Amino acid sequence: MTAPHLRDRYLQDSVNTASPGKLLIMLYDRLVLDLGQAEQALRSDAREEAHDKITHAQEIVIELRTSLDVDAWSGAPALANIYGWMLTELIGANIARDPDRIKAIRELAEPLRDTWREAAAAAVAG
Repeated sequence: MTAPHLRDRYLQDSVNTASPGKLLIMLYDRLVLDLGQAEQALRSDAREEAHDKITHAQEIVIELRTSLDVDAWSGAPALANIYGWMLTELIGANIARDPDRIKAIRELAEPLRDTWREAAAAAVAG
């Protein structure tokens, strides 16, 4: 097996065996990574790379939105609205090639990710 194949297998195994909380954090981590890379790509005029990162970020936001149970807790509908805003902004940023819009999404996604990470750690602790 080649090194890239082993890496891909490891990543797939990690996803397949992760708890729902861990999967959520993994999605947020990748979303933040994609947004940071998209912002940098737009600032350096690497349009194709930016498009790829933004499109992947859109897929993640769609997954976050579709997996959200809006009846599970009182804040879920507001979170669904945030995901809708993110998706709209991602599409607009991709069309306009606007790194500042990507930055605004990232600045919202980071504290959301950190909050979910803290909630998962609290659930494990106790």
